[in-house]
Amino acid sequence: MITEMLSSLSIAKTPPSLRMFSPANGKPFRLSVICCVGKNAESNGSTSGPFQLELGNHSSDENIPQMKSAELEEKGSDIWQLFGEAQQNILYLNKQRIMTMEELDRVKREKSSLLDQIEQLERTKLINTRKDKFSITAELLLRIDSMVLTSLIGSKEASDFRRLVMDSKVSIVDYFSDIMHKQDTELLAEMRHFSGKSRKSGYHIIHICTEMAPVVSVGSLALYVTGLSCALQRNGNLVEIILPKYASLNLNEVHGLREVEAEFFSYFNGQMHGNRIWTGVVYGIGVTFIEPLYYSSFFSREKVYGYSNDFERFTYFSRASLDYIVKAGKQPDVLHIHNWETSIVGPLFWDVFVDQGLGDTRIMLTCQSFESQCVEQPEKLALCGLDPHRLHRSDRLQDNNKSHLVNVLKAGVVYSNKVIIMSSMQTKGQIIHAMSHGLEPTLTIHKDKLVVAPPGFDSSAWDPSADKYLPQNYSADNMKGKSVCKVSLQQHLGFQDQASIILIGCIFSDISDVELENLKTLIRMASRRGVQFVFMGSGQTPGLNMALEYFEEELKDENMRFLSKYDEALAHLVLAGSDIMLCPSYDDTVLQVPLKAMRYGAVPILLNFTESKFGHFMDRDLEGTKFSRYIKDTFGNMSLNQAIEELKNNQSKWDKKIVDAMTTDFSWEAECCDIHISAYTAIKNL
Repeated sequence: MITEMLSSLSIAKTPPSLRMFSPANGKPFRLSVICCVGKNAESNGSTSGPFQLELGNHSSDENIPQMKSAELEEKGSDIWQLFGEAQQNILYLNKQRIMTMEELDRVKREKSSLLDQIEQLERTKLINTRKDKFSITAELLLRIDSMVLTSLIGSKEASDFRRLVMDSKVSIVDYFSDIMHKQDTELLAEMRHFSGKSRKSGYHIIHICTEMAPVVSVGSLALYVTGLSCALQRNGNLVEIILPKYASLNLNEVHGLREVEAEFFSYFNGQMHGNRIWTGVVYGIGVTFIEPLYYSSFFSREKVYGYSNDFERFTYFSRASLDYIVKAGKQPDVLHIHNWETSIVGPLFWDVFVDQGLGDTRIMLTCQSFESQCVEQPEKLALCGLDPHRLHRSDRLQDNNKSHLVNVLKAGVVYSNKVIIMSSMQTKGQIIHAMSHGLEPTLTIHKDKLVVAPPGFDSSAWDPSADKYLPQNYSADNMKGKSVCKVSLQQHLGFQDQASIILIGCIFSDISDVELENLKTLIRMASRRGVQFVFMGSGQTPGLNMALEYFEEELKDENMRFLSKYDEALAHLVLAGSDIMLCPSYDDTVLQVPLKAMRYGAVPILLNFTESKFGHFMDRDLEGTKFSRYIKDTFGNMSLNQAIEELKNNQSKWDKKIVDAMTTDFSWEAECCDIHISAYTAIKNL
């Protein structure tokens, strides 16, 4: 049958315009034109008899030479091969076209991504430029300390140089940008030629403390010292920090760490003991590390706190810090001490050091809480050179409950010019009467010294508009990215991924048994409304983690996920993807979830909510912080059910609250910094 059909076909030469290239060998081939007509009929597309192939201009089979059957079969085979090659070539070209379009889309995406990265790099460049300026200033001050300790200059000239650095009209950064490559003698010669005329309004503050993030972090103190110090420097103040040189220090975070080629001696236990000094820069802040030589075991341990000789360890460090300040010729405006660990600086300063060139210096104490106080035998005060008999009095260091002992934190309160109490929500009266842990009589006497300040948070590290951990950034002006983050979080957790579903997050370090029961009740109530829950623990409370894992198994709710391990990147996504964040407390000084939640457009709701909790004390006592008043007016009187109801039924009101919270500044540089600067000003005017 095929032979009969082919016998009536004729092959025409391919016009040059139809020549194509074979993808296999790159050589041109010609596509033959085939015209199928019936015998004695025109080629109108319909046939009634055997087909024939019309060659050239011939229209009749009479003009076609007769071919042998084998030749026709061979020609027919060539035609089908040409058809096959043409079809393959067309498929190849289509594939190339699709690949080209995909490549163009990829290039567009990469271009958009690069533009976003460039914008973020520009923001980072501005931040780093500012950090570099602080770093050079801090490095210069540390080099001045080194010159004093190596007896290259005296304490008076060192003091003049430090004032020069603070007061100069000329840019220190431009003039001393290459100090790292200069010897002390060369640098000294340049500094003696450098002059300045006007006084800046900032203060010189030295923190004597036991923690600083990210070098050594245990609790809220580390974040506070670093966050406040950076904010103070950005506001034109000069800040330095003195720390013990723990064996567990994260020295990778210290820029330009160097050992000063000189020892200094400090008094302890009736003798003078040598110390090694290390200096470096962290976040543009000059940091001095004191390493005892004789008492080397004091800080060569795994933990920072929790040893039977903690009093001796931190008393030694406090005394050594003051000896170093005097030896280096420093004359700060404020010595800022923290918690009980460095509270002994107060009586040491006024009884021993004030007349050693520190007459214009004042003392400020910060307490993260009054829970830890350190009560010891009075005779131990003699270890650092204090007189136990003179200080073991009710108006000085004598403990209010155990009169035969002395209270180290009380020493800090009594001998400081101002006492900052860190609290977001409590008032001064509440702290004195309900949270003083036995110090109520002392705090009442020194009430005028007390100042309450809320903690801030690092708004550069926690910023949804530039957060590297988010699939899409967003801001109060453009919230589209928050929905993207929510869907991404839902997909990560295995939830139904739909932006309209309410998602509630909770990041916690600890939850009491009562709060755990309340949490279970809330989950049961809310899960019936189709709400999704995600919980992330810090991993520091194994018992709590086990309880929540058991509860997750018991509930068997497809809309609940519990993450027992804290993950930094995922924490950012939880904040960005959640509509509501459950908070055990608004006074969260460690994880700072309420502050971060508002920054990321999630409403912070108390886990342990009671209707009258805020209205009762905030209306009768107006001494609360701006933050506490904001919380009370915006979110504080809301239960979880009320929040869910408002989100579902009053979206416009909800969105207004979100935008307002995202644009209100709760960073370290806001209220917290303002309160501290006001306190510094007050004690300098005494």
